[in-house]
Amino acid sequence: MRRRYIPRALEPVLRKAASQFPAVVLTGPRQSGKTTLLKHVFGDASGYVSLELPDVRAAAAADPRGFLEMHPAPVVFDEVQYAPDLLPYIKERIDDRRDTHGQYFLTGSQNLLLTEQATESLAGRAAMLRLLPVSQREEFGRSLDPLPWEPKKRNPAANHIALSDLWKSFLRGGYPELVAEPERDISLWQSSYVQTYLERDVRSLRQVGDLISFQSFLRALAARAGQLLNLTDVARDLGVAVNTAKAWLSVLEATFQVIVLRPYHANVGKRLVKTPKVYFTDTGMLCYRCTGQRANCGWRRVYPTVSASRTTNTTNRSRLVGAAFSNSDRMTA
Repeated sequence: MRRRYIPRALEPVLRKAASQFPAVVLTGPRQSGKTTLLKHVFGDASGYVSLELPDVRAAAAADPRGFLEMHPAPVVFDEVQYAPDLLPYIKERIDDRRDTHGQYFLTGSQNLLLTEQATESLAGRAAMLRLLPVSQREEFGRSLDPLPWEPKKRNPAANHIALSDLWKSFLRGGYPELVAEPERDISLWQSSYVQTYLERDVRSLRQVGDLISFQSFLRALAARAGQLLNLTDVARDLGVAVNTAKAWLSVLEATFQVIVLRPYHANVGKRLVKTPKVYFTDTGMLCYRCTGQRANCGWRRVYPTVSASRTTNTTNRSRLVGAAFSNSDRMTA
């Protein structure tokens, strides 16, 4: 059965970028829908090549010019961070036809590696875009509705959602597979995602040896979501060096698992030295890492019934709400 397509708010921005730049680089966490989006928007007019496959990657490395001849523009190169040596040759092709827009569409799930290579090779030639998991507006087919702070006319009735459904959506998160197939086992999907993420991205980026300590670091960040982040305290609690905690945080940022929000001050210097806050890009993964429970059957534990005592749950609920509302527009006003 074909999975339903979820229209994304980034679509008009993506089309505009393709009409103004020779190349478009689309980054974001794994399974956020990058390939699906590019195939939906440009699939009929563009080729598609996945660079995750070892033989394809070897062909690109052995003969880059011949590889690009075999896959002429317009073309989508998926997971291009696996073949970074291809980027200078893409630049060469772009410079031969600099006035032609929408030639190459590149995706990547590792911001650190991809951005370094792309900025060196494709500076001024590529638009850099980021795709995060599905927002609530996108889930309900209102991806182009004005945001709460925009002055356009809005439909208040379209923004209503039952409180129980709202908390279920927090626990499920916004990865397209779970949104498009609500009958999926949320706990199984999330645990598999974390395991795959640890084995592939973490080891390849930083060669993290102690995965158990790294998982503890993930849970420590989840417990501090939406709060001021003091890495010295986190490192002391886990028994690791501060530099190790900083390196692990950079891995999470590079793979789009967290966003570190720098403080805003009129004094620019204070923005650099004041303590930032940390947010997870997906509330489902935040809940999974924070509780370690089955999200699909434990939502009542996170949000108690009205008759239960509210006092003892105020802190936990506020933390989850702060993280959910601050890192995406998952709930519209």
